[in-house]
Amino acid sequence: MALNREFVGRTYESSEPYEVSRVKIREFAAAIGESNPVCHDREAALAAGHRDLVAPPTFPIVFSLSSTSGALADPGLGLDFSMVVHGEQRFEYRRPIYAGDELVCTSTVTEIRSVGRNEFLTLRSDISTTTGEPVCRTYNTIVERGGAA
Repeated sequence: MALNREFVGRTYESSEPYEVSRVKIREFAAAIGESNPVCHDREAALAAGHRDLVAPPTFPIVFSLSSTSGALADPGLGLDFSMVVHGEQRFEYRRPIYAGDELVCTSTVTEIRSVGRNEFLTLRSDISTTTGEPVCRTYNTIVERGGAA
């Protein structure tokens, strides 16, 4: 069954700010094999001109999915999770994410389209500090295999 096109344009907000900690940055960096010292060693980050540890570029996935889950879990969308695969993920940065940041995320369903027998759903997440400073924007495309049939 095709995804509900009425979801395009719907926006979902994170329920609470995400507090970026040094521990979380180090854990994420270790998990993905990121060895850059600015992600592990505060002194190295300071020496490189940063104000604290720097999160790896893909770090926003840790908390941005929580605001997109409202859309994806809504039965009205018609998404069959058993048929979902990851299609694409990209990040556009205004500035790095640092330990100590408190971030909020607003996610919007920007596109739903059929390609052959598959449904493609794209979500844009705008990530900013709690004071409103833009930090980055992410794009996440998921594919529901056979959904358009």
